Amino acid sequence: QEQLEESGGGLVQPGGSLRLSCVASGSMFSSPAMGWYRQAPGKGRELVAAITNSGGTNYADSVKGRFTISRDNAKNTVYLQMNSLKPEDTAVYYCNAPSRPGAGWDIPTFFGWGQGTQVTVSS
Repeated sequence: QEQLEESGGGLVQPGGSLRLSCVASGSMFSSPAMGWYRQAPGKGRELVAAITNSGGTNYADSVKGRFTISRDNAKNTVYLQMNSLKPEDTAVYYCNAPSRPGAGWDIPTFFGWGQGTQVTVSS
């Protein structure tokens, strides 16, 4: 059964860090790539980071230099290390498998969505 489980969100002050984790079912994790999307209130979903099966990465311009995506294939887990967080990073973060290369807006996915994890950056 396909399943995505995101965790690690929370409330953090500007400039702080968080590490998100996503455990995916085996069939999902064998997709060509895994990625982290986010959705802020009133906005669409943005693919902020993606990592291929071979370890290649892509980042949205909005997070380059601050976020790092990684994966542990033995644990079917993908991570997002978020540093130097800003209030505009506040959103619900989801993982999924993007169905085409790149990062940014309107990147479709192979699968449905999990519950996501809320990240709030505020003083």
